[in-house]
Amino acid sequence: MTAQIDLEAAGDALLATLAGVTDADLELTTPCSGTTVAELLQHLVGLTLGLRATAEKELGVLTDTSPDADGWPALEPGWRPALERQVPALAQAWREDDAWQGMTRAGGVELPGAVAGLVALDELVLHGWDLARATGQDYRPDEATAAACLAFVEGFDTAGTPGLFGPAVPVDDGAPLLDRLVARAGRDPGWSAG
Repeated sequence: MTAQIDLEAAGDALLATLAGVTDADLELTTPCSGTTVAELLQHLVGLTLGLRATAEKELGVLTDTSPDADGWPALEPGWRPALERQVPALAQAWREDDAWQGMTRAGGVELPGAVAGLVALDELVLHGWDLARATGQDYRPDEATAAACLAFVEGFDTAGTPGLFGPAVPVDDGAPLLDRLVARAGRDPGWSAG
């Protein structure tokens, strides 16, 4: 069984990045599939709700549908206070031992709770990096969190996994941990909005 991981540090890093996002940033592109900051923020609103329901095993609409099943969504008013509530609530839901045990569902896919917890962690970290890069902010998740995410993404095909990751981007073995993580998840560590 995968060890339980606390999502609080990843959530805090994401919230610190969100605090630096302004209305002027919303139409900027991100390294995440060419989406805008606004679309990525709305994706985060949906996935934080869905992955909390996944942790709590409240199976239904939130766990049975991808947050962008109909394409990247338009940003809805109230996204900032929603994320300020939902990110800590997501981390809290994954602190419960039951969240990491047994089977659950996310995006309509049945999976072990231990795997779903790593999906939630990975979503917070990678999208935190996406937002930071798009908006010109520094982003440094703690090393333990980044290492757990890297170990998780290394379990996927380097050719990419549709709906999750693009093909891995080559980097030196000695590259910083965060660079190796984002590269393995199909993002160019040198990507910048400029």
